[in-house]
Amino acid sequence: QVQLQESGPGLVKPSQTLSLTCTVSGGSITNRADAWFWIRQPPGKGLEWMGVIAYDGTTNYSPSLKSRTSLSRDTSKNQFSLQLSSVTPEDTAVYFCARDRDQEGMDYWGKGTLVTVSS
Repeated sequence: QVQLQESGPGLVKPSQTLSLTCTVSGGSITNRADAWFWIRQPPGKGLEWMGVIAYDGTTNYSPSLKSRTSLSRDTSKNQFSLQLSSVTPEDTAVYFCARDRDQEGMDYWGKGTLVTVSS
């Protein structure tokens, strides 16, 4: 059973960088069939795809967030991370990490973590 767990600060000040980590168990982030996503959901709004990191470390970002987003990974810890810079209150959201296997859709999700941007 694959499990994903988001971790990081729940409160970030405006203009700072939001940093979250997703720890994966029950599966390897280097499995060729898998890609690993960050998605967020602002209060009262729908899901927004932020970025993806593939099994080989290749990244791709949402065009609307590309200038502020960076994904990375630590294969020794089986973790991948999100950094979102220059945050504003509009970046307040529940942040999820998820897995896509064989480009068939996201089959495993973390429970999500609420990040509030406020001074």
